[in-house]
Order: sequence, then structure tokens, then C-alpha cells
Amino acid sequence: MTNKHQQKSREPLSSLFLYNLAKWSIISPALHIYFRGRIYGAEKVPSKGPLIIVSNHASYFDPPILSSAVGRPVAYMAKEELFQIPLLKPLIELYGAYPIKRGSGDLSAFRAARKALAHGWAVGIFLEGTRTPDGRINNPKLGAAMIAAQAQVPLLPVSLIGTEKILHKGSPMPRPSRVIVRIGDLIEPPRSTQRDGLQAVTDKCTNLINEMHGLRG
Repeated sequence: MTNKHQQKSREPLSSLFLYNLAKWSIISPALHIYFRGRIYGAEKVPSKGPLIIVSNHASYFDPPILSSAVGRPVAYMAKEELFQIPLLKPLIELYGAYPIKRGSGDLSAFRAARKALAHGWAVGIFLEGTRTPDGRINNPKLGAAMIAAQAQVPLLPVSLIGTEKILHKGSPMPRPSRVIVRIGDLIEPPRSTQRDGLQAVTDKCTNLINEMHGLRG
């Protein structure tokens, strides 16, 4: 379990600079102009301190949209192969990515996520673990609740609405579909790593995200 006294208050300033540069020059204009984006509940996001952001997942565009909407850098797992590219490795590390080896199970991802949290990052986890066609969560995994229990940090449910319509199969160009981001209230971490507690918190996150997904702007 992460010692709270050893946690840093937020991610490195260099990462924060890179995040803001990308957000205000590319991501935020695309979200608000091209995708006619609306964000609800941004005031609920803690500006600093370790945090696990849990969300639905329907598009390759979800990570940058989610990071932009919550107003702070978000660390995500990325394929280990990307860290073997010399010019790309330092850039994605600065942006908060941490490597995961395919087929190696969850332990390496858990350790990397806890390390990011200890350094003050917000860690983004898609509850289903993969994209779903309609953007709803049907088969949530317990990993986010497990990491929250181990690190004793809160979870923030976020629902991404409309991102499943951005890319159509066979089309390389993103469509200007409207995107809505709804941010829920913070959820306390499970008190232990017992399965019942992990399942209860996972179900609570899933239900809130799916409920928000059913709302319209």
C-alpha cells in the first residue's frame, strides 16, 4: 500500500508544461470546435494529488479527450513496444505513459500505475479494458478498484458520450460527431483488497458511468 506521506502532490512540471502545450494548441480546439464538445462537472476534478480516473472506452480518441476534459495530465498504460522507439520513448514518458507487456498479466501494469500515483499523477483506466461498440460498460474489470485499494486514492468516474461515432470502419478521417464528457463525484477507494469490496466499488463506478452515458447535453 502506498504511504500517503511519500506521495508527491502532482506530476512533474515538465509533464504539466507538455500537457498544456498539447491541450491548448491541438486537443482542446479540436474537442470544442470540430467535435462541438461539452464538458459537465469539470469542477469536481481535484487539481492535484493522486487520482484514478475510470471511464468507458469506445474510440482511439478517448485518452486525449479525457485528459483535456479533466484539466490535468493523465497517465495511461501503453504498449511496451512504443518505449523501444528512441525518439518516442522520452516523449511518452514525459506525457505520463507507462509500459505494459502484452500477455504478461496485470501485475506489471498494477506496479506501474501505483508508481505513477505515488508521483502525484492522475491515472486513467478504462473499466472494460477495451473498446465497446456503443460506449457502454458491460463487463467491467476489478483492476481499477484493486489499485485504488492498494494505493488508497479516490476514483473519479467519467463518461465519454459520442466518441464511438468519431471513426467509422474503413474511414481514416475522424467525423465531426458531437462529444459530451460528464464527470461524476469522487468515490472513496475500497478499504481492503477483498473481492466483495472491489466488486462493490467497481459496480458503483460502472453504474454511474452508464447512467451519465444515457444523459444528453
